Amino acid sequence: MQHSHEVLDRPGGFSRVNLLAPLRHRDFRLLWAGMTVSLVGDGIFLVAMAWQAYDLWNAPAALSILGIGMTIPTIAFLLPAGVLSDRLDRRLIMLTADVGRALVVATLAGLSIAGVLTFWQLVVLVGLYGIGTAFFIPAFDAIVPDVVPDDDLPAANALDQFVRPIALRLLGPALGGVLVAAFGLGVAFAVDAASFVASTVAVFLMHPPSVVRSQHAESSLGAIREGLRFVRRRVWLGGTLLSAAFAYLAFLGPAEVLLPYVVKNDLHASAGQLGLVFAAGGIGAVGSALLMGQLGHPRRDVTVMYATWTLATLAVAGYGLATASWQLMVACLLFNALETAGTIVWATIKQRHVPASMLGRVSSLDWL
Repeated sequence: MQHSHEVLDRPGGFSRVNLLAPLRHRDFRLLWAGMTVSLVGDGIFLVAMAWQAYDLWNAPAALSILGIGMTIPTIAFLLPAGVLSDRLDRRLIMLTADVGRALVVATLAGLSIAGVLTFWQLVVLVGLYGIGTAFFIPAFDAIVPDVVPDDDLPAANALDQFVRPIALRLLGPALGGVLVAAFGLGVAFAVDAASFVASTVAVFLMHPPSVVRSQHAESSLGAIREGLRFVRRRVWLGGTLLSAAFAYLAFLGPAEVLLPYVVKNDLHASAGQLGLVFAAGGIGAVGSALLMGQLGHPRRDVTVMYATWTLATLAVAGYGLATASWQLMVACLLFNALETAGTIVWATIKQRHVPASMLGRVSSLDWL
């Protein structure tokens, strides 16, 4: 198959898809159900982790250090995890990652409830959490084409992006704010740990792969180099990953680190209002996913992807201009709506044009 910008970005409009079509497939239903419950837990974790960090150390650097503590282990393990997801049973990798993260968050819950949690213990625990995430995400990305036919991939990605913001940015943060306010941070972490248990059960019930992946004689380092060569030789792939890296540098700090600090210290708002800001982003993403699910995959897919992502990056300026929580909600809604549209298109492009034997490594580079 030829991989070029011209082949990918074709003239025309949209091909309509049925958003619920992938749910006909049993393994995708289980994957989707487990992902949904786990994402609600992740949304709870977003609010609880931010509030716990500032409760232990009320400074802008607190959440920044926490983010670094989670990101460095994730970066360190992403590429080896991508190699393993191309060689081993992706279902087994996801199971192991979910069990590991459940244990980490349960430990965090216990320390928080006991009142003995320190900031540096929190950094270490989120670092272990990041390692589990590094193994889970390439396996999850790569397993979708294994359980869904090619014709249903656009709908599967649209459904994923429909459920993801509802769970991660709407229900999860809203529930997280309620749990923290009513029962405390430890209980919120405990509920997140339970969500990983539910995800583990769903993945366990999926059928084992019908085809056993070959054990390559090539070293892991050689496999990583092969993945890098694959990306470098395809402009549409390497160019997108490179440009996305610079875009993330522009908006990741304001969106993930400073936004909770602004809500807590500049606007003097509550954990519940922080949850509402995140929830507004979820509403924008849900609406975008519904629209993309109705319209289907655009024929000029690369153009659509770049246009929506560029506008999403510019929308981050709204965080700096806002003087009230409702203004932050509007900015978050616009950003997530635009970002989701581009992500749906990108996931389908990647799954259709990257061979299954390479998809784990490409997904790990994508997340890296």
